[in-house]
Amino acid sequence: MIRKHVFRDFLLIFAGTSIMAFGIVMFNMANQLAEGGITGITLIIYNLFQLDPAISTLVLNAPLIVFGYKQLGTKAIIYTFIGTVSLSFNLWVWQLVPLAISIDHDLLIAALLAGLFGGIGAGIVYKFGGTTGGTDIFARVIEKKFGWTIGRSLLVLDVIVLILSLSYLDLKRMMYTLIAVFVYTNVVDFVQEGAYSAKGIFVVTDKSEEIAETIMRELERGVTFFKAEGGYSSAEKKIIFCVATMAEINAIKLITEEFDENAFISVMNVNEVLGEGFTYDTPPTVLKKRKEVAQ
Repeated sequence: MIRKHVFRDFLLIFAGTSIMAFGIVMFNMANQLAEGGITGITLIIYNLFQLDPAISTLVLNAPLIVFGYKQLGTKAIIYTFIGTVSLSFNLWVWQLVPLAISIDHDLLIAALLAGLFGGIGAGIVYKFGGTTGGTDIFARVIEKKFGWTIGRSLLVLDVIVLILSLSYLDLKRMMYTLIAVFVYTNVVDFVQEGAYSAKGIFVVTDKSEEIAETIMRELERGVTFFKAEGGYSSAEKKIIFCVATMAEINAIKLITEEFDENAFISVMNVNEVLGEGFTYDTPPTVLKKRKEVAQ
């Protein structure tokens, strides 16, 4: 089971780096757009000295992988090694593919596609525990130490590299590169977190027992009670908290309205959910029942 899990991770990391490399070769390199991180540095070297990014990626990442080993441990650095080598390999492969994507020299489209493909590929890599080396290692360390999302960490680190990219870029292409970087960082976070289609809902009501019982019976979602005290009335209340899909959130609102039209409801985004109904298998009969209630 463990070996199967690791094989799946390696396969998806390879797929993610292939998507990244496609974006870099077909949009960044083809349109002279810069990039953040070590990839951005390899593009600087490529434009100034014509050294293939597939080679410079490996050369520049070697000392950083050693640094990452001390900070992240054996498993993380093995996944990083796989990501780095596969990115280098895919950069080499895509440069050999006789493919040219016509976008009528539109730098805005090139920037959007570069950010989209790069973000999707990197998001897949990060989602399954890998990095592509370089500043990704620093981003992982920042995430571990300070709790920043990888996308935010990369944005800060990328700005430094982008400033250096002015050594071969004009201001016009730099502005389009910033668009690509913005799209990239947002897509990275979306790919990592977007798979968890869930919301958290708080319900403040005098009918908490009845509403909670109905949610558990009809939606088969677990609920949690928080004991609270009204700031104005000083009355004790049981606040309902539940994590559910967006469709089920609408159903919970309708259930709540049936019992208490004056209930206070607060819905929030949930970045990640682990458990039955989200990452664990849910019995088919339960899924069918939830869909019927939500409709």
